[in-house]
Amino acid sequence: MNRFEPSENDLHAYLDGQLDAAQRAQVEAWLAANPDQAARVDAWRRDMQQLRAGLANLELRTTNPQLDPLAIRRSLRARRRQRLATAAALVLALGFGGLGGWQARDRSLLAENPPMQDALEAHRLFATGHAGVVDVAAREPGQLQAWLDQRFSHASRIPDLAPYGFHPVGGRLLTNEQGVAALLLFEDVGGQRISLYLRSPGSLYAEMPAGNRRDGELEARYWSRGGYNYALVAPSDDPRGEVVQRAFSL
Repeated sequence: MNRFEPSENDLHAYLDGQLDAAQRAQVEAWLAANPDQAARVDAWRRDMQQLRAGLANLELRTTNPQLDPLAIRRSLRARRRQRLATAAALVLALGFGGLGGWQARDRSLLAENPPMQDALEAHRLFATGHAGVVDVAAREPGQLQAWLDQRFSHASRIPDLAPYGFHPVGGRLLTNEQGVAALLLFEDVGGQRISLYLRSPGSLYAEMPAGNRRDGELEARYWSRGGYNYALVAPSDDPRGEVVQRAFSL
């Protein structure tokens, strides 16, 4: 008899209430026997609840039902399936030839999925919005590093940002299509915040080259190291962004 082990889609469907009674019982039994995975699913649930609360505070849900966390999660999965279907269709159409066709496909996917967009969205919600609640508060880099090391075994060292005017605020666990992510918040004496976002790489950005891009009032500087993708998000008009990014990537 095969041992039951739910897929990531099964776990998301469990959180979204899309399983029947028998499937739900199987997942709950598996979670009870796997406390580490149960903690991971609980973190997803907290994120979903926090996102729902934050959107309610901003009075967005009543005007745009597509911003409901359940709708967002379903949309992410649908987009992921659509990208895979597009790639498969291109394989069938191009066969073994057409390097230019593959390059066109990559450009199209990159245009639809700009690097570290999830980092910018997380910063807007938890660093500048009303939902700025952290899982752990920290005033020293060592405190934040200890919390991070428990969840990301190869995470880069957190430098002392005091020379640039920033001190740690805390950290928050998040989830995305690739799994668990973390957002680290830093603040200066004037209350301006920057954030460091890290996550496992996705299929599109397995080895992400260093770069930067602006998105409205924010700028994301991103790079990869030790099996993780990183993004430092700061106001685009803050000249400290470049030197702080260098401090993180040393």
